[in-house]
Amino acid sequence: MLTGLLRARLRDIHLYVSLVFGAIFVSAGLTGVAIAWMHELDGALNPRLLRSAGVQSAAPRVAPTPAQAQAAVDKLAAEPGFGKPSLLMLPFEADDVYVAWYRKPNKEKGVFATDISRQVMLDRNTLQILGERNYGEFGLSRPLLMPTLFHVHRYLFAGEVGKTVVGISGLLLAVTSLLGFALWWPKPGLASLRKSLAVRGAITSRQFHFSFHRSAGFFMAPILAVLGFTGLAMNLPDWVRPVVGAVATLEANGKLANGPADGRKPISVAAALEAAQRHVPAGRLSRVSLGSDKAPFEVRMRQPDEVRKDDGLTRVSVDAFSGAVLRVRDPLKAAAGDTFFNWQFPLHTGEAFGLAGRVLVSFCGLAPLLFMATGLVLWLGRRSLRRRAHTAAATSSAGNVKYVANRSQMGHTEGCENV
Repeated sequence: MLTGLLRARLRDIHLYVSLVFGAIFVSAGLTGVAIAWMHELDGALNPRLLRSAGVQSAAPRVAPTPAQAQAAVDKLAAEPGFGKPSLLMLPFEADDVYVAWYRKPNKEKGVFATDISRQVMLDRNTLQILGERNYGEFGLSRPLLMPTLFHVHRYLFAGEVGKTVVGISGLLLAVTSLLGFALWWPKPGLASLRKSLAVRGAITSRQFHFSFHRSAGFFMAPILAVLGFTGLAMNLPDWVRPVVGAVATLEANGKLANGPADGRKPISVAAALEAAQRHVPAGRLSRVSLGSDKAPFEVRMRQPDEVRKDDGLTRVSVDAFSGAVLRVRDPLKAAAGDTFFNWQFPLHTGEAFGLAGRVLVSFCGLAPLLFMATGLVLWLGRRSLRRRAHTAAATSSAGNVKYVANRSQMGHTEGCENV
């Protein structure tokens, strides 16, 4: 148990970090509750945009073949106003859709600007274009609500500056959570442990707020520390990589380029997907970044035993002209440092532990608001008590001065009478 000056100083750090960054902690927590279920909520809000029609609920989950993905790209290329996308996300659920991404150039982009991409959705069975939206554009309409919550959560809608602030806030959330856990640590003994976990008092009393803040902190602080650190690692990986690289092996993370074109035309999307699948036959195709004259194709896949759900983390880079596989990033065979980074997103969303993990992360998203509310009640109550004590001390001091003055005046009067 911490005592004395050390406890007082750590409590001050815990307090003032929470006061300064509390609004960001609360914002990240509340938006995180929704983002943990982003795919489901986005689909429920926008069924005409994100759900393929005419699919039975019991239809099996299956990824499209390379030829089917090629047909989706060809459909977009043939339609006026669309053309070749930069990225194609492939459906997996029976009623999922193709999602094509188009980069929107911003020549006057500043550090506070938010990247906006055009998303176009296609029915996976008929290839009918279902609609589109600007991903990254602020809005509270059904199509823009979930992307807006995501950009508030990760960027505060302030571009790279917001991303940095959120990353630093993640580090501070981890620090203040661990400090709270250290301050909670009771004296040795079962009685002290029970007392530190009990919630007592009327719900409006300071005793209730203190005991609830302390008891909930025991359960929530370790999870909040993990969520804070994973947020730092994902938003500011260049800050974390040197530290991880000092103790664990990390693979080179440089960009790749195509080999000489030698007068050849770029290969098709289907050819790139087939090349990737030959190298990782057990992987499910989930998305493909389309190659160009300068950049190779990057095919994303998910293997059965990966900790990352949804799109997976298997990446296969394919030369856009020769079709040769330039690099394979296999999370099941990754170095220790890369495995550490591969775990960050699944831990942050809770998907590493399945449905129970996602529910737990959602529940913990409410914790910063509860801690902020109870912490403010305690802090304001403590300030009120100090003001009262100061006022009482000032009143007592004034009374003592008046008493001494009266005694002095009485002595002076008595002296005059004796003259």
